[in-house]
Amino acid sequence: MISVTSLTTPGPTAQERLYWDWYQRLGPGAEILGDVAGACVADLGAGNGERAAYVAQALGAGQVAAIDTSAVRVTQGRERYGDIAELDFVHGDAATYLAAASGSIDVAYSCFGAADFSDPVHLLPAVTSGLRPGGVFVLATLAHYEDGSAPASQVRPAEVSVRALSGGLTTRRRWVLEPGLWEKLLAGCGFTGITTEVVRDPGGDREPPVATTLIRAVRAAG
Repeated sequence: MISVTSLTTPGPTAQERLYWDWYQRLGPGAEILGDVAGACVADLGAGNGERAAYVAQALGAGQVAAIDTSAVRVTQGRERYGDIAELDFVHGDAATYLAAASGSIDVAYSCFGAADFSDPVHLLPAVTSGLRPGGVFVLATLAHYEDGSAPASQVRPAEVSVRALSGGLTTRRRWVLEPGLWEKLLAGCGFTGITTEVVRDPGGDREPPVATTLIRAVRAAG
């Protein structure tokens, strides 16, 4: 089931809580993860690790793996958050890490991260493998392309322009799928209790409206 949330008043600053929407100012917060105190958590596509650091410090996770394919981002994260004992930066592919984790992860999430830029046919089974039975997966992804065009109704990526660390533009494959298709893929990988919310930001000065698909799913027992 898809519920639609349209919010017009931004919440607190990003440093005060977690956000999952595109502009990082609306919608649910850390509660969507559940209680992660002492838990083993994986941030899939962590960038420089700001979100992972919050999960480790403010939420009290026992261990947080901040995984990213960018060596530059991983280095930045280690320099900025290297003093957090519970936080481990991993340079590599999220699916490979998850497959090796073999049921040891309590919570995994992708916030405009690995799930956006990895083939879900390969990534989602790895998420299932990495999570323990009853483990939680949270996915925050675009509900439409950045130009406003509709999401894909089939599992196929589009070539999109993204800004590189150098400041220039580069092209990457991005999976922007209909919420119902994400739900179908997750169910097919053994997830239950799937809930979906669309968080809509009306935009602002020089900011176009953007909708975020936010999904929470639980790995089935057994």
